[in-house]
Amino acid sequence: MENSRDRRTFLMMCAGSAMVMATAQAARAIAPLRLSDADWRKRLSPAAYAVLRQGATERAFSSPLNGEHRAGTFVCAGCALPLFASTTKFDSGTGWPSFYDHLPGAITERQDRSLGMVRTEVRCARCDGHLGHVFNDGPRPTGLRYCMNGLALRFVARR
Repeated sequence: MENSRDRRTFLMMCAGSAMVMATAQAARAIAPLRLSDADWRKRLSPAAYAVLRQGATERAFSSPLNGEHRAGTFVCAGCALPLFASTTKFDSGTGWPSFYDHLPGAITERQDRSLGMVRTEVRCARCDGHLGHVFNDGPRPTGLRYCMNGLALRFVARR
């Protein structure tokens, strides 16, 4: 009898913990930011609008963020959602800011069949802005290269 009571108490505690964790995860869910096209045009520079809202790609080696090596966070230029920790940035030699991992829940991915090839497009989880693409030729530990448009990012230095 005592064993079954201990087991029942243990199972109830596990179920309660699972509910608390699920509630905490739901609270961390990212609320979408949806603006009209006119509002996006007011909010962004023409170049950032072309990248984030129209899927354009900036010229290679044109982003000042390529040379950014301070400690901090790279956030979405459209909505300020934290996307990449500076500790995951690396020099890929491609001419675009590159990272081997993203922050949890920060991005979404979808298939991109433009330019006659199949790639994986990376988008901001909050505003659905186009950030760049991810490739399987990155460094350890993930082997991924998140090749991002600098115009789609802003850098926030750690204080």
